[in-house]
Amino acid sequence: MKFIDRALLKVLEKRLIPNKVIILLGARRVGKTELINHYLAQLPKENYLQLNGDDVKDIELLAERSVSNYQRLLNNISLLVIDEAQNIPEIGLILKLIVDSVDNIKVIATGSSMFDLGQKLGEPLVGRSFVIKLYSFAQLELNKYENYKITNEHLEERLIFGSYPELEQYKDWKQKQLYLNEIINSYLLKDILVFERIKKSDKLYDLLKLIAYQIGKEVSIQEIGNSLGLGKNTVERYLELLSKVFVIYKLPGYSKNLRKEITKSSRWYFYDNGVRNAIIGNFNTISSRNDIGELWENYLLSERIKYNEYNEKYVKKYFWRTYDQQEIDLLEENNGVLNAFEFKWNKKKKVRIPGAFKKAYPEAGFKIINPNNYLEWIS
Repeated sequence: MKFIDRALLKVLEKRLIPNKVIILLGARRVGKTELINHYLAQLPKENYLQLNGDDVKDIELLAERSVSNYQRLLNNISLLVIDEAQNIPEIGLILKLIVDSVDNIKVIATGSSMFDLGQKLGEPLVGRSFVIKLYSFAQLELNKYENYKITNEHLEERLIFGSYPELEQYKDWKQKQLYLNEIINSYLLKDILVFERIKKSDKLYDLLKLIAYQIGKEVSIQEIGNSLGLGKNTVERYLELLSKVFVIYKLPGYSKNLRKEITKSSRWYFYDNGVRNAIIGNFNTISSRNDIGELWENYLLSERIKYNEYNEKYVKKYFWRTYDQQEIDLLEENNGVLNAFEFKWNKKKKVRIPGAFKKAYPEAGFKIINPNNYLEWIS
C-alpha cells in the first residue's frame, strides 16, 4: 500500500524544535509508526536514533538515568525517536533529563494510550513538550489522491467502514468487515485491559454498544449504569478511559444565556464510523439502514475534529438544546465568536435556525451541512 501524505506531518515539523519533546498520540493502527518512518526516510541516517519501547535492548540503552549515559548515546545525534514510549519505565524522567542535558536534541515519543503516557510523562515534562494527535485518514488527506467524483463514490463506504489506513488495501466489503472486527477484538481495548487490569472486557463492549445506539442524543450516566449493573463512578471512569485511547469523545452542552438550555448532559461520539458499526455489528448498506442520520453526524464531527486540529484551529465544541426540544448539532466557539452547524443527510431538507438560539445569540453564524457542501467544511 502506498504511503498517503499525512496532514499532521506539517504540524510535527513545525513543533519539532531543540530541547522539546513531541508526544505523538493516537489509537492503535492509525499509522503513527508509518508517519514517523516516512519522516525519518527523508533524513540522513546518521542524524537520528530510533528506539522502540517494545525492544528490551532499546530499553536497556535508556535504563541508566545519567547525563553521561545520554550524552554518550546521543553524541552527534540531532533527533531521538522513541516508538511505544509508554512501555519504558520512568520514561518521563528519562526524557526530562535528555532534553535538559543534551544540547539541541529534538525528541519524538509515540504512544497509543493517552492515559498511560500522560501519567508517565505529565509532571516531568511540564513546559518541555507538545502533544499532537494522529487520527485515521482525514478527507483532507485523501483529496490529494481523489477527484470529486471518486470522493462521492467512496462516501457510503466511509460512513460504514470509517477511515482506518489499512482499509485502503481492501476492495471487497467482506474484507473490510473482517479487518474492523479484528480491530475491535485485538487492538481497540488492549491498552485499557493491560494497563488498568480490567478483567471484564464484556462490560466495556456493552458500554460502547449503548453509546453507539445513542449517537446525537444526551447520555444518562445513571441509566447506563443501571443497564450494565455498574455504579455511576465506574461508568464515568470507563468513559474517560475509552476517550483517552481514542475510541470515543464527549461533546458537552452549551449555555450562556438561557435557563432552559441543557448543560449537565453530554453527547458521545466515535472517532471512527467503522469502529462504531463494528461494535453494533451492522455493516449494511445505507439503503437498508435506519441510522443514516447518526452515521452522517458522527462522520462529520470526527472529520471536523481532524480538519481543525491539523490546521491548528483550537476551537471549543458543544451541542445546544433546550428542554422544549430546540437543538443544534454543533457549536464552535473561537475567541468569543460562535458558529452553529446543523447536519442533514437529506439535501432538500429545509432547516431554520431555532428561534430561541437566534434570540439568545444574534451574532452567531448558522450553516446547514449536507452532502452538497460537506467537503468544503471538512477539507
